[in-house]
Formats: sequence, structure tokens, C-alpha cells
Amino acid sequence: MVAGETSGDLLAGLLLDGLRERWPDMSCAGIGGPQMRLRGFDAWWPHDKLSVHGYGWEVLRRYREIVGIRNQLKARLLQQHPHVFVGIDAPDFNLDLEAALKAQGIKTVHFVSPSVWAWRPERIEKIRRSVDHVLCIFPFEPALLAQHGIQATYVGHPLANVIPIVADRAAARERLGMEADDQVIAILPGSRESEIKHLALRFFQAAALVKQVKKAIKFIVPAVPALKAQIEEAARASGMLNHLQIVAGQSHTVLAACDVTLIASGTATLEAALFKRPMVIAYRMGWLSWQIMRRKRLQPWVGLPNILCRDFVVPELLQDAATPRALADAVLSWLDDSAAAAARIASLQKKFSDLHLELQRDTSHLAAHAIQQVLES
Repeated sequence: MVAGETSGDLLAGLLLDGLRERWPDMSCAGIGGPQMRLRGFDAWWPHDKLSVHGYGWEVLRRYREIVGIRNQLKARLLQQHPHVFVGIDAPDFNLDLEAALKAQGIKTVHFVSPSVWAWRPERIEKIRRSVDHVLCIFPFEPALLAQHGIQATYVGHPLANVIPIVADRAAARERLGMEADDQVIAILPGSRESEIKHLALRFFQAAALVKQVKKAIKFIVPAVPALKAQIEEAARASGMLNHLQIVAGQSHTVLAACDVTLIASGTATLEAALFKRPMVIAYRMGWLSWQIMRRKRLQPWVGLPNILCRDFVVPELLQDAATPRALADAVLSWLDDSAAAAARIASLQKKFSDLHLELQRDTSHLAAHAIQQVLES
């Protein structure tokens, strides 16, 4: 197995639960993180070795190291010839590896369909060449892949089972040392170093503008432990360090506790939707990365909640539009005391509740069954 970042590690950990139940004596190794290691995974390399973002210099400076890891891993797997290889997301790393393994007779499964429906449709041929089966986390994906001769199974989104339909906000606030009647904004500037570089400072500058209007508001930031120092530096540069509660990890507790979240586009936005929280989605990247990305987009939406709801149900502020002032105004619009704002939030929560139920499946067992079918085919 290979998982390349924090969200992949979480997905793989949940998948391992189902695999271990089906095959108690299974051995599993490759590239993974702490959730996988907790379940007996032998991580030959840590997952954060593969955590890169964008195009241009941001990737080029790590390219040699990552290709070297992939070549070493490929040689080791071809020598050991495992029963099956499961790539968890990270398509830029995994699809090439899967193609090489499949060509040598190793069964390959890819967990999380590359979002060919959102951007980079040219990947579809590569997927067909590389994998025996795709485990899909969104219900519309298997039919789309079947049109191109790719076998796939909808297994639901694992997070829909981890996150309760109704989260206990009061208990989450108590765990974080907050009062039940506090007004709370969660700030999630990302789980990658490049995201912190591009987003954290302007998120905290936006928070400063919000605080000018809402004096008593509380801000809480769940930080990936390895990036906590960079987040604190950005908070210091914005003048907000003493007005933010920065905690190590605990993103689910923070999302359960908050009223609104200012959040980087990515898996965390789906988590926020499953917690039924209003949000403002933002993203920035290097200039070259943005020029390439925007030309490959197939849909008007970037944030997963908007993609899945097929509408701009929450604001998206991308690249130059993600100014501190614009971010602050979008957050404040959710905190308005008017009846219209309350109705808007109620409507959003209904949409997110429906989405939660649609994504809720017995993911670990469905995925393990699909993998068994691949092995027996």
C-alpha cells in the first residue's frame, strides 16, 4: 500500500480495518503514516515523504527524491510480488507505479478515483492501463469509469461513518476549554507546507478583520504537528498569535466545536460539510501552478461540498480573490444575526445532512470485498 499524505493515511487506516477482519494474518507494507502503523502496517517510508503540491519549483525541488523512492519501492515489490497493491489516492505517484506492477502480473487497486470529472480528463487512459479496479468514494464515479472500460465499486466515503450525523458541539467545546455560548471560528489553512505558506498569513489577517467587528469571537486552529511552528510564525506576523488557540491535530474536535470555518480547499472541506458547518473555502498556489490548474478545470467549483451539491452552497475564494478583506467579509456573512442568515444556514445544514447519508456506507467491508473479488478474478 502507498498513502501519500494525511488524508490518505486516514483512508488507508480505515481500509486496513476491513482487510484485517477478512484476513487476520495479512501482512501489509509500503508507504504510510501513523493511522496505518497503528493497524500493524510496516511503513518502509513515512507518508509525508510524498506530500507535495502544485507545479513548477514546488514539485521540481522534490522530484528527484520522490522518483528515487518510487523506483526503490517498485524494485522491492517486483521482487516480493505481493498478492495485491493498493494505491491510496496520490495518483501522480501511484498510477505510474501501478502500471509497472500490473504489467508484471501484480493485481492493482486504486482507492479514491482520480477526479477526472473535475480536471485532467486525460488521466482516464492512464487509469485504465494502470489498475484492475478502482474503489470510488463518490456515488457517480463507477458509471463514469465504466464508460471507459474501467471496473469500479462505490464504497462510500469512510469519513461519513467516522463523523456522527449530529456532532456534540458542547462536548467538543468542553474538550477544547471553551464555553458553550462562545462564538467560534475554526481556521484550517491546510495540511501541507506549501498551503501554510500561501494561506496561513492571509487567513490570520482575515481573522484580525473579523475580530474588529466581533470583539468577543474565539479563533481556533488545528495544526498538523509538523507544521505548528510555521503556523505560529504566520500568526505572529499577522499580530494574531495571542488571539488564536492553536492546537496540535484535533481537527474533528475543532470542526465539531466551531460555528463557522475558514478552510483550505481539500478533504477537510468535506469533513466540515459532514459536521454540517458553514464555511468559506479558499485556495492559493504558486503563479505557474495556478495557470496550469485553471486551464485544466472542467467544473465551476473547486471545493468538494460545492462539487457534490452541484452548486455554490458555500463561498469559494481562489488565488487573487482570496484577499484578507474578502475572506473576512465572507465569514462575517455567516455570522450575521438576521433571519435571512439563519435560514441560509438551516438550508445548508439540510443539504449537508442529505449528503452525509448518501456517502454513508460500510466502506471498510465493501472495499475489502471488492479487493477479494480482484484477487479471485
